[in-house]
Amino acid sequence: MGNLFGRKKQSRVTEQDRAILQLKQQRDKLRQYQKRVTQQLERERTLARQLLRDGRKERAKLLLKKKRYREQLLDRAENQISSLEAMVQSIEFTQIEMKVMEGLQVGNECLNKMHQVMSIEEVERILDETQEAVEYQRQIDELLAGSFTQEDEDAILEELNAITQEHTELPEVPSEPLPELNPEKAPVKARPRQAELVAAS
Repeated sequence: MGNLFGRKKQSRVTEQDRAILQLKQQRDKLRQYQKRVTQQLERERTLARQLLRDGRKERAKLLLKKKRYREQLLDRAENQISSLEAMVQSIEFTQIEMKVMEGLQVGNECLNKMHQVMSIEEVERILDETQEAVEYQRQIDELLAGSFTQEDEDAILEELNAITQEHTELPEVPSEPLPELNPEKAPVKARPRQAELVAAS
C-alpha cells in the first residue's frame, strides 16, 4: 500500500560505495586479527620464559617456532592491510576524478549551448550596431552642443595668439625713489567692559 502514495526511493549507494565498504570491513577484520595475534605472541613469549625456567628447553623452542610463524602471519596481514588501504584510496580518488569529468562535461555542454545562441556572426553584428549607435549619438551631441568644426577651432586659436602678442599699454614706472612710510602707532582703544556691553544691549 505504501507504493500507492509514494514512489520507491532509489538508493544513493553506488557499486563503488559498496566496494569501499567491503574493503574497509576486510581491513578492520585484519586489524582485529593482528591485535589478537599480538596478544597471543606476548602470552607465548611469557610462557616460553617460564618453560626455560622449568628446564623444558625443547618445549620452549617449539613454542618460539610457533611464535615466529605467527610473526610472519602478522607481517603478511600488515601487507594485506596496506593493499586494502591503497585499493580504497584508489577507488575514492577515481570517484573524485569521475565527478570532475562529469563537471567538465556539463560545463562543456553548457558552453556549446551558449555558443549556439551567440554565434560569432551574432556577436559581430551586435558590436557593429553598438558602434553605429555610439557614432550616431556623438553626432547628435555635436549638433545639440553646437560644436565647432576644425576650421572654427583653428580660427579661435589664431585669435588667441593675436591677442597675446598685442602690445598692451602699462603705466610708466616712476624713476624717483618711493618715500619711506613710518606709520605712527595709533592708540589702541580699550575694549569696553562686559557690563557696558550688557547695558547697551
